[in-house]
Amino acid sequence: MIIDAHAHIIVPEITRPAAPDEAWRPTVTWQGTQQVIDYAGKQIKSALREFVHIDSILETQHAAGIEHVLLCPWVSILNYDAPPEEGLRISRIQNEGLARLAQQYPQQVHALGTVPLQDPDLAAQELQWLMQEPGMCGVEIAASVNGVYLGDDRFRPLWEVAESTNALVFVHPTTRGFPLPVMDEYYLWNTIGNPLETTITAAHLIMAGVMEAHPSLKILLSHGGGAVLSLWGRLRHSHTFQPMAQARLQDSPEASLKRFYFDTITHDPTLLHALIDFVGADHVLLGSDYPFDMGDLLPVESVRALKLPERDEANILGGNAARLLGLGA
Repeated sequence: MIIDAHAHIIVPEITRPAAPDEAWRPTVTWQGTQQVIDYAGKQIKSALREFVHIDSILETQHAAGIEHVLLCPWVSILNYDAPPEEGLRISRIQNEGLARLAQQYPQQVHALGTVPLQDPDLAAQELQWLMQEPGMCGVEIAASVNGVYLGDDRFRPLWEVAESTNALVFVHPTTRGFPLPVMDEYYLWNTIGNPLETTITAAHLIMAGVMEAHPSLKILLSHGGGAVLSLWGRLRHSHTFQPMAQARLQDSPEASLKRFYFDTITHDPTLLHALIDFVGADHVLLGSDYPFDMGDLLPVESVRALKLPERDEANILGGNAARLLGLGA
């Protein structure tokens, strides 16, 4: 089974037509061949393929060689800036919509929900709830929450529940993590900013000892983990002598780094091969970042072009995801 472990959807239940009086909700329309998302006072045109209607999404994915899709929300509507109870309501709307799709298409769809991480205790409770819903396998969270990165102690309740429920936690950049003027130039907020935010939070999780304290925790990093592999030597070196780097982490940073899972979205075969060589083919999952312009339109071809050993290729294309999600391969 070929499984796309990084694909987004805006469930119809969260769109503006579902509750026209709630102005914060996104509106998704097609203007000719251009899909336009009206959200938070902006018109967003980076979603190139169908974003809302599941039948069209599955048809497009099938044409790319994908047999099963792990759907998750669009990170921009995780709404961590809402009051906690409102955040819970918004999360539940999306979680119920995602669960409906997973139950309606059990042979083709599983899903990751969302939780109000601005209140970690409330988020942990919602994760407990959604993990009891058929077809729900974990949660998507942003790399930072109102400027706080994921190694912070306040998020420990989430990690405890995620580990105890065997949930997959997918870490995705916020898309607005660095309010620097330079990020507004040359599309750098996306090409550099997004993977950089993932890099920071992955390093934070490592050095804060989260991966060490929760060895069974399953965290999937988006976009090939950003640049964290390029910097692991610096993390390791700092841990040999620097008291700040040694404050929480007992073992080598490399041990924690290799506990993460990574998607295949690197846009470069040499980088993807290096990722597989370093973390092992059992820790890399196929991903497309559907439906966005910075996604991989043909992720199956990207993996097959590497000419990996047959078992490694099969694991990356779907075996690893099937194992993590408890599916039959």
